[in-house]
Amino acid sequence: MQTTLIKNDAVVFGILLGIIYFTFYTSTLQHRFWQKFYLFFPSILICYFVPGLLNSFNIISGEDSKLYEFASKYLLPACLVYFTINIDFRALKRLGPKAIIVFLAGSLGVIVGGPVALWIVKNVSPASVSGETWRGLATIAGSWIGGSANQTALKEVFKPSAEIFSQAIAVDVIIAELWLALLLFGVSKAAQIDKWMNADTSAVDKIREKVEREYAENQRNPSFTDLLLILFVGFGATALAHACADVIVPLIGNNFPNLKKFSLTSSSFWVISLATLFGLILSQTPARNIEKVGSSKFGSIFLFILIGTIGMKMNLIAVFERPTLFLVGIIWMFFHASFTIIAAYLTKAPYFFTAVSSQANVGGAASASVVAAAFHPSLASVGVLLAILGYAIGTYLGYLTGLMMQWVMI
Repeated sequence: MQTTLIKNDAVVFGILLGIIYFTFYTSTLQHRFWQKFYLFFPSILICYFVPGLLNSFNIISGEDSKLYEFASKYLLPACLVYFTINIDFRALKRLGPKAIIVFLAGSLGVIVGGPVALWIVKNVSPASVSGETWRGLATIAGSWIGGSANQTALKEVFKPSAEIFSQAIAVDVIIAELWLALLLFGVSKAAQIDKWMNADTSAVDKIREKVEREYAENQRNPSFTDLLLILFVGFGATALAHACADVIVPLIGNNFPNLKKFSLTSSSFWVISLATLFGLILSQTPARNIEKVGSSKFGSIFLFILIGTIGMKMNLIAVFERPTLFLVGIIWMFFHASFTIIAAYLTKAPYFFTAVSSQANVGGAASASVVAAAFHPSLASVGVLLAILGYAIGTYLGYLTGLMMQWVMI
């Protein structure tokens, strides 16, 4: 039996933060090498797989470490609060119906595509998706409707094994990045695409002007009190979610044990669901102003710490043991793309809404803002706004998709 080189979690945590910082620092450099490197290996992939390499070569041990337990219990719910508290329903309304329709069509494509793709591959190659494989694939639904935070939330709900989840991460990231590359290629052809679809692009110009003005008026540097308020809101909502779950779970377990198959006796399910709900409720109160001083940045930091701790549990040797799983991802993405494009064509939505809405689903805030900024830097926040909507619904719709995938495998 091989021994682990580094066993102290304090040391491991420092290493994880070093990996995350180095990844994001180098990803911002204009050096040609780093630009090409991150074109093929996105930041989120590095933050998953470098800790996975350290675990695979017994430098650290994800199995023995308590870091993931801490991150999933405390940082994940707070992260979901920070991402959903910034949702502005009035701003979403100002985007117009086309953006929302295309976004929701893309979400529907994920909901329908997952179970159908699983059914097709099950009939073509049953061994590829046998056993509990659906549990790992179900987490992709959370990622492709919302983002990595939703995926991690569903990991806590469906509890796939580390090996299966590692394989699901590979399918998720690689297929999603290929789709992102296609969307970015389309940016250079946006005028031709809009002409072909007879789309009205005037709304995009109005949005750009309004976003630039609002950003200049609202942003400010946080004070010490602001930072404490951000932490209190995130972890206060997390505490309340845990307190409610401690009451709800025994109540359901004792009185409605049959609901266990729907994960309704899982403490993680209730903590995650309630944290998201509390974030949505707080978004309609003055508490939403914490975003003006950077609450979503805290959410992003917590998320990537969580991603690093998940990566620690990966066995990278097992990741590509079932390459046919990528067939599930390809078919699944085809459904998402088809639903998105058809909705855009029917509503005459400009390519900007098509590309950004799709990435708000599949890639979350980071890649949605990248796609939006490719049209114009001031439009990046439009991608974030739609992605926040994805964070708000991703866990719930991903959970529904997961139940459908479970039904397919029965």
